Amino acid sequence: MRLRKGKRRQADDRTGVDHRPEAPAATPGLAVELRGVRRQYGRGAGTVHALAGVDLGLPHGTFTAVMGPSGSGKSTFLQCAAGLDRPSAGSVRLGGTEITGMKENELTELRRSRLGFVFQAFNLLPSLTVEQNVLLPMRLAGQRQDRGRAAAVLAQVGLADKARRRPGELSGGQQQRVAVARALVTAPDVIFADEPTGALDTGTAAEVLGLLRHAVDTLGATVVMVTHDPAAAAWADRVLFLADGAFADHLERGSAEQIAARMTALTGRTRAMAGAGAAA
Repeated sequence: MRLRKGKRRQADDRTGVDHRPEAPAATPGLAVELRGVRRQYGRGAGTVHALAGVDLGLPHGTFTAVMGPSGSGKSTFLQCAAGLDRPSAGSVRLGGTEITGMKENELTELRRSRLGFVFQAFNLLPSLTVEQNVLLPMRLAGQRQDRGRAAAVLAQVGLADKARRRPGELSGGQQQRVAVARALVTAPDVIFADEPTGALDTGTAAEVLGLLRHAVDTLGATVVMVTHDPAAAAWADRVLFLADGAFADHLERGSAEQIAARMTALTGRTRAMAGAGAAA
């Protein structure tokens, strides 16, 4: 007897058959690995190719900045790499774990227990204390809320005396340091930072970037940061430059001036290509 597709899937689920696409074998030593990752939105003539076949491997214990002109695919790259969005094609691995075919509840659990996030807008809950905000990933993951661990990471970011304060009682820089502590509390495989200094002044931004640099150098963390600021990118070990959904250039341990010059050149090339395409 032949089974219709839906019934066959149900029968296979009961017998443990996994219909997820087979992914390439993981490369040892990589915290983040993308192979052939594509992300497109829409269909037909209106299709937007936000990522156009990205291949990337980032080792454990490294700090990587991602830059590119507006519309180059930076945010889409971060969202796909962090399991916040699903690629249209390709494979994404975090800490050796293939996440592309995971169910949504599995992705949620992975993000809570194995990833840390730092966003431009801080994303702290105003009704919770600083300590409670830091412990939130553990609480959401159903883990024991380790107040000793919270105290330790707050001390690392210079806020040991602010545990019982509310976010509204802190400056913007202090709130972002709380966000960094929250990202560190579960000792994650990877910390993803999306414009973490975009809302901060220059001095405060340097303090926050110093904390991320310290997390890599001293704690062995892996940081992937999207930024538009060459001064922020200069804190990274490596800067990757995106253009039209693909990595077009990279710079190792570059200064802010070198990074800015690369960005200017890349933006110029991108505009020239766009102009040529429009003329054609």
